[in-house]
Amino acid sequence: MGTINVTGHAMIGEAPEMKSSGTADPVSQQQWYPLGMSESLTAYYAETLLLDLPIRFRRAASGDPEVRQGEIALPACERFGYLWTTLNTEAPDPSLIPRIDEADEPDRRLVCCGSITVNASGLRVVENFLDMAHFPFVHTGILGAEPHTEVERYRVETREDGNEIWATECRFFQPQAALSAEGGLMTDYVYRIASPFSTLLYKTNPIDTDRKDVIALFVQPMTPGSCRAHPVMFLLDDESDLDALVEFQQTIFLQDRSILESQRPVAMPLDAGSEIPTLADRSSVAYRRWLKSRGVTYGASMSPMTILSTEPA
Repeated sequence: MGTINVTGHAMIGEAPEMKSSGTADPVSQQQWYPLGMSESLTAYYAETLLLDLPIRFRRAASGDPEVRQGEIALPACERFGYLWTTLNTEAPDPSLIPRIDEADEPDRRLVCCGSITVNASGLRVVENFLDMAHFPFVHTGILGAEPHTEVERYRVETREDGNEIWATECRFFQPQAALSAEGGLMTDYVYRIASPFSTLLYKTNPIDTDRKDVIALFVQPMTPGSCRAHPVMFLLDDESDLDALVEFQQTIFLQDRSILESQRPVAMPLDAGSEIPTLADRSSVAYRRWLKSRGVTYGASMSPMTILSTEPA
């Protein structure tokens, strides 16, 4: 599962105080975020943004990962095939990295699908991941197809003392639910929002129907209107070619990217004052209310939400 690099708290030279990212709320600043795949780390610094702050990261000569914000060394941790960091240098809490029990199962295949830049709020990327209604129209022939457009009623609940949202009893017909699937099948889904910028999907495995494949999407918010998405899968599939698995998942995400980048406003509204949701929007509504109750505002706005339908949730 990886360990915290405790030496990552050391400073170079003078010890300046960590600067706030300005627009980032305290909850977002406490979270851990992936920066890139572990196997892609080199001795040379790669550069990115995290909550408006410039970040550099690399594989140090010692073999340990190294993350810096200016002259400050940030905590570093490798989990699920990615390098993670947090801006919280005083009391970094590794328990804020989502726990994924399936990652420890020996017959699971870890498939890291790279890092994809999206010119959209990281919150919108998470919300889109939860939306089954767009499958027939955006992922036609893969995750959905007409006339199978209905989203059946499902359950939404909070777990882990209110720190997570779960959507259960989700079902949707999919022409090709996974690369290993042969023909269409009714797919059972469980969605889990494990942190403001991390979400997971547990879905029917076409070979072993008693267990589920796990697909995680970890989002690195760079600015309020841009992010990097880091998809990773924990699969019960030893047969499929690795490159084909990655291409399959990236194809789905890239289909979403054009939709995400066209959404307006760029910031995701959290004010539910004018919200009239459909049954299909239950996860989205719960997510937005949950963010608002926790004080998460990075990449969000408090302007009224768009009226969606007259059908009650």
